[in-house]
Amino acid sequence: MTQNVYSDAATTAASYYDSADADHFYADIWGGEDIHIGLYAEPNEAIAAASRRTVDTLIGLIGPDGLSDGPTKRLVVDFGSGYGGAARRLCQHPNLRVEAINISTVENVRHRLLNQEAGVDQRITVHDASFESVPLADGCADVIWSQDAILHSGDRQTVMREASRLLKPGGVMVMTDPMAADGVPSESLSAILQRIHLQDLGSPERYKTWANAAGLERTDWDDQTPMLIRHYSRVREELKQRREHLIRTISADYLERMDAGLGHWVDGGQAGRLCWGLMRFRKPIP
Repeated sequence: MTQNVYSDAATTAASYYDSADADHFYADIWGGEDIHIGLYAEPNEAIAAASRRTVDTLIGLIGPDGLSDGPTKRLVVDFGSGYGGAARRLCQHPNLRVEAINISTVENVRHRLLNQEAGVDQRITVHDASFESVPLADGCADVIWSQDAILHSGDRQTVMREASRLLKPGGVMVMTDPMAADGVPSESLSAILQRIHLQDLGSPERYKTWANAAGLERTDWDDQTPMLIRHYSRVREELKQRREHLIRTISADYLERMDAGLGHWVDGGQAGRLCWGLMRFRKPIP
């Protein structure tokens, strides 16, 4: 078990997500459940429905051994759990529990309340902690889960080492993350990086390299970059359509900056500088 230490990048992320503006925006636009990129069946599909499809697709990617409904208890550690939509969905498996790691105190308060309302608060433990230093024992997890969260880390190699440390042999990690396309220099992403206060982004090959160094092997990479473009476009459309409603609880300055930031993500995806998709890693059995 490691002592939880917050990096500068993690502290910056916590400060952003703890703000009232961010909390209201994500709760209103995403519905307070799944604050990540969706998989869209139709261009104008509801954001919440597309986001839930991502959760269900990741669950399928884990494989039958990871979430068996048999008598064996299973533990999922959720890196960057947000409002806990995925954790509650995972709890549809009766012999599963979730340790939710999230650095935003405001999100965690909402997460715990939603767990109580859903009657799963005894099966989900929400930790005010960073996934760069997880307060759990070595080899405790059957599954590591993460959706669009690891980009906020200032040290993604450490995050992958933490995933490997926590996983049992044979355990799996499934994740999504907005990334730079392979070979794209950070300088070409300056508008996005300034927005999220980071020096760089991961990429598919960088995650593969970091995973290998941590003792994990990548078994799946499903490139779904068009969904990144579609999702940020949909969120931007919702912002514009619902601005008069949103302005009641969210500052005009925040909405203007969010609109510009979403535009940078869409432009970067359309220009081939960004990518997004689903990845699966496995910890080999010795």
